[in-house]
Amino acid sequence: MDDRLRNLMRAMEHGLVVSCQAHGDHPLRDSSMLAVLARCAEKGGAAAIRADGPQDVERIHQDVSLPVIGIYKSLLSGGRYFITPDFGHAAQIVDAGADVVALEATRENRLDDQELEKLIRRVREELRVPVMADISTVDEGLRAWSMGADLVATTLSGYTRESPPRDTPDYELLGTLAEDGVRVVAEGHVRTPEQVEELFERGAYAVVVGTAITDPVAITSWFVEAIEEYLERQTTGGGEKP
Repeated sequence: MDDRLRNLMRAMEHGLVVSCQAHGDHPLRDSSMLAVLARCAEKGGAAAIRADGPQDVERIHQDVSLPVIGIYKSLLSGGRYFITPDFGHAAQIVDAGADVVALEATRENRLDDQELEKLIRRVREELRVPVMADISTVDEGLRAWSMGADLVATTLSGYTRESPPRDTPDYELLGTLAEDGVRVVAEGHVRTPEQVEELFERGAYAVVVGTAITDPVAITSWFVEAIEEYLERQTTGGGEKP
């Protein structure tokens, strides 16, 4: 790894990565809107931005000075995304300005070891950017790390057949990988500063937060659900003081 890439990795160490993404009919589904969110994250002290697709990556790269972790989501059946399926997708987001390429390294979508190792190597050697491998299990994380991934992220924990659904960060997955010497990034279901602190305590190299910072639709729904649960308890008598 040359000095430029080493400095890039160092800039993200013990930092907060803010994921600025919106898809489908989400009100924020506009590159200029996502760039505004990225600028807010930069002003708030974020260490890097994670963004999806050449258009968003390019706009955010133009508007902020932070490193951009680029992904290229390809929609699969069942609503599941395949993150940066091949070298061509990786090249497009690097051309758009991505400083790091994140790609899926689960056995669900990348069963062939040789294919995955070749992809990681080509991105690092030909595009000359670090690779973040998004995984869902310890086995997948160790595999990607042994193949040369610069970072391993817990992004897909709870989203594959090999990992059970969850709504909290996967502390165990992160901790196990960190203990094995993996440079591991915590991502997925992080909602509070307290969770971020715990993830760093468990050995996280960096922590990615998306929805809890950049999705007002989801954040609003959390508060509404809390109100509805409160009202339900009042109706059933569960909220009465002793």
